[in-house]
Amino acid sequence: MEHTKAPENRINLLEKGKPALKVLYGLSVYLEKSPVPRALLDLVYYRVSQINRCAFCLDMHSKDLLAAGESEQRLLVMDAWRETPFYSAKERAALAWAEALTRLDEPQLSSTVYREARAHFTEEELIDLTMAVVAINSYNRLNIAFSPEVGTYQPGAFASAKANW
Repeated sequence: MEHTKAPENRINLLEKGKPALKVLYGLSVYLEKSPVPRALLDLVYYRVSQINRCAFCLDMHSKDLLAAGESEQRLLVMDAWRETPFYSAKERAALAWAEALTRLDEPQLSSTVYREARAHFTEEELIDLTMAVVAINSYNRLNIAFSPEVGTYQPGAFASAKANW
């Protein structure tokens, strides 16, 4: 298997993009108060980052999840979550929702995915879950565009940074 070199560092988004990131951080601060459990949001962030192949976010969210007590097994098989017994019905509904909103290969979200999500989430929670998917897709695209260094993230590093913005 041929390995490609990591992309060169581009614009330092954390340094030069503070005004733009402040908008997204506001969404993250809002989601901190969501009734959707943080652990579930983190699983969604990890799964969406897998789909988008965002190395920086995968590194960050895997470290945050493991530090919060998530099992390695669940992270290692996340790409095949449908075929494993390791996720609750609510987690499965959230993952299906996140995938449907990220992949966008269908012109409309299926009624099946919607009904399953509504069976597990209140209206407020489903709106928040949708905003979480919007947020992580945005972060993925920013990180893919500007290629920050991957592998140096320390668990919880952005929690205090967001509070200071």
